[in-house]
Amino acid sequence: MAQVKIYGRRATLAPLRTALSDAIHAAVMQALAYPAEKRFHRFIGLDAEDFIHPPDRSAHYIIIEISLFEGRSPEAKKALIRGLFARIPEATGITPQDIEITLQESPRSAWGIRGLPGDEIGLDYKVEV
Repeated sequence: MAQVKIYGRRATLAPLRTALSDAIHAAVMQALAYPAEKRFHRFIGLDAEDFIHPPDRSAHYIIIEISLFEGRSPEAKKALIRGLFARIPEATGITPQDIEITLQESPRSAWGIRGLPGDEIGLDYKVEV
């Protein structure tokens, strides 16, 4: 499972939503061998006064938080981060200076999916990559 939250200024996210979602999902699929149909993205657009950041970030600054089942190797997680830093600028023009990424892992037992704890649900993809 990978749940993605993208935070940024509302005016920045709105016109880039589709391209950003496509770039993020492509990176997730490649690095984590993730199924194409499992896209879970939430865009949280904020007013400029509600999104405070250092002055060396532009109005295009975004924060990406990805919640994952634990089990991915350090190499797979680094491949995901590198893939995001490669794909997002290509697709949106947002520079790596304006992208921050956090991967948050938790045990499958800490997830609830389709009425079951995550460790009791059958998956059609491999988590240990």
